[in-house]
Amino acid sequence: MTVNGAPRSGAPREPASEQPDDTPLDLLFGSLADRTRRRLLERLILAGPNTATRLTEGTDITRQAVTKHLQALEAAGLVRPVRCGREVRYTATPEPLAEAIAWMIQSSPDWDRRMSRLNGSAARRTR
Repeated sequence: MTVNGAPRSGAPREPASEQPDDTPLDLLFGSLADRTRRRLLERLILAGPNTATRLTEGTDITRQAVTKHLQALEAAGLVRPVRCGREVRYTATPEPLAEAIAWMIQSSPDWDRRMSRLNGSAARRTR
């Protein structure tokens, strides 16, 4: 369901179609681009393993929506489902974040140079 062309609050966005050449880093950033997924991951990191039903408590998000978000986080390697009887408990696996941090650190000098050139260009134009 959408409101003014945007998904209603808490509704999972349609994931971008996974391309055969999507890298784990692409999946990671794609998954983290969604605020609800970041919040779910944070809850799992801070509070430990939990079920989709328990993660739904205190929110306006349906269990089905939470499950879809957890599946996107799983595809990115950020959570691991473990079946415990009839329940599935999700555990945060934040290790893939290290790859994202390494990429940002490696890319940072390039972005600093680009921003410096852009700032210089903007300053020359305002004179």
